[in-house]
Amino acid sequence: MSFKYSKKDKLKSKKLIERLFNEGKAVSAYPLRLIYLKTEFDDGSTLKTGVSVSKRLHKTAVGRNRIKRLLREAYRLNKPLYFNNSSTSYAFMILYLSKDGTTFAKINDDMKQLFQKFLDKTSDNEKTNT
Repeated sequence: MSFKYSKKDKLKSKKLIERLFNEGKAVSAYPLRLIYLKTEFDDGSTLKTGVSVSKRLHKTAVGRNRIKRLLREAYRLNKPLYFNNSSTSYAFMILYLSKDGTTFAKINDDMKQLFQKFLDKTSDNEKTNT
């Protein structure tokens, strides 16, 4: 898996996003929350990811867009480290929950914790299902 975050890796489908929020499970590592749903994609990708920052907590578009850029970059850099040998398809939505601003180093550390919690939780579920 490469460090790319191409168009086919982005979560765009409104139906899938709605299903993700209705049926998905969540894991948190404050200030990040990952909502995930095991699903299949037509284009053959294994992960589709979207990011979101609350308009209620961050009033200006400049602030929201900066945090979203940081989230996407941290995801792009950490994706191969955690999901390189994953054969299961997931849809992800990463939410930023804090009212405070942030730095890339903080987001990157939080993203690593979030992915580790996700892997721990999903590996536990797979062990109990078998």
